[in-house]
Amino acid sequence: MSAEFQKYFPDAHIEPIPRDLERKRYWINENLLIINLNGSKTINIAKTIIKIIKEYITTKQSSFSQFVKTCESLQTIGKRDLEQVRNFVEGLITPNQDARLFEIVSFSILKYFYHDQIIYWGFDRNNIQEEKLSLYKTGRTNANDGGIDFVMKPLGRFFQVTETLDFKKYFLDIDKIERYPITFVIKTTENVDEIKSILRKNAEETYSVNRVVEQYMKCIEEIINIPILLQRFKQSVNMGYLSDILSEIILQSKVEFNLDID
Repeated sequence: MSAEFQKYFPDAHIEPIPRDLERKRYWINENLLIINLNGSKTINIAKTIIKIIKEYITTKQSSFSQFVKTCESLQTIGKRDLEQVRNFVEGLITPNQDARLFEIVSFSILKYFYHDQIIYWGFDRNNIQEEKLSLYKTGRTNANDGGIDFVMKPLGRFFQVTETLDFKKYFLDIDKIERYPITFVIKTTENVDEIKSILRKNAEETYSVNRVVEQYMKCIEEIINIPILLQRFKQSVNMGYLSDILSEIILQSKVEFNLDID
């Protein structure tokens, strides 16, 4: 934020977020939260903003806690009514769903979709080993830490979850891993071919050299949209993983929302 502030206000000798690196503490600069009313009166809105933030946190925590409690109650119901649990999970895979929940549910589904898939590999012909595909979640949602969302072992596949069709976001993700192939999980019902067409068209309008666009497009290993995700969920349910998927959603939600983990 401080860097962004300096970009737009280069002559301002104010740092929005002063930091003490030794004590690992940081503060919001209160001078930026003082409002001058017609030159006659000043109001400091710092305490009001803190109250708003605390209320927002309380409301969000309550909402997420209730979500986890609902999931936990469905674990018991699921033993008697699989259809209800299935409908609940499918309801979390929609275009208007909370981005964090969508990423959590996407991971949980894909983890068990790939769970039983086996590859055979080795360093020479006489020492081939069998290994199941394992998907790992590698960071918090909406962290903006420059990381990759999911990584698959042992294939080394990268997965990135997004809800935008802005090609710049895709190309940025590709650039940060040196144009390594990447799979995008997209919160949209748009057809995969249509998604690729939109990305290519917008990129070609920005880049004058088609070869550059082609290099980026080749790095998109796979696109998983909502219909594909729902299809893979159904396949995972048919393989008997509905309960495991729900448990994974609960676990990842507790981690994401800083709730107590049993």
